[in-house]
Amino acid sequence: MILVYPGSFDPITNGHLDIITRAACICDKLIVAVGNNENKKPAFTVEERIDLIKASVGNREDIKVTGFTGLLADFAKREGARAVIKGLRAMSDFEYEFQMALLNKTLEPDLETLFMMTSVHYSYLSSSAVKEIARNGGNIDGLVPECIKDRIVEKLTCR
Repeated sequence: MILVYPGSFDPITNGHLDIITRAACICDKLIVAVGNNENKKPAFTVEERIDLIKASVGNREDIKVTGFTGLLADFAKREGARAVIKGLRAMSDFEYEFQMALLNKTLEPDLETLFMMTSVHYSYLSSSAVKEIARNGGNIDGLVPECIKDRIVEKLTCR
């Protein structure tokens, strides 16, 4: 089975990596789909986000990292995915993600959405928080994969 894990990943955090690692264990292939949302002003380009994710997951044949534009339901269908996996940190995440799941089901009736609770260690963690901490000279150790930490700090403090 192919699963799609969509997100902006601006930048990837240890919470995202936790979901990626666990989701990859329940499918044959996991596609980490980096969205290009025109309404958001990302700190990192789609290409930079893809590179950061690839560096974080390593060379795993069961994980594909790619960008996408347009509707998630259309992307998942083109990729042959049976389901979308979404990480949840809190009930507030669920309300939004539940609405998106119902919309995707309306657009593509064969597409399922699976919800995976984040590890308790990362329930407070968001890309926005990481960016705010890094931009203000704070320590992001333990919040993002160690192998990309310096790249994130450099990007966010050299503007």
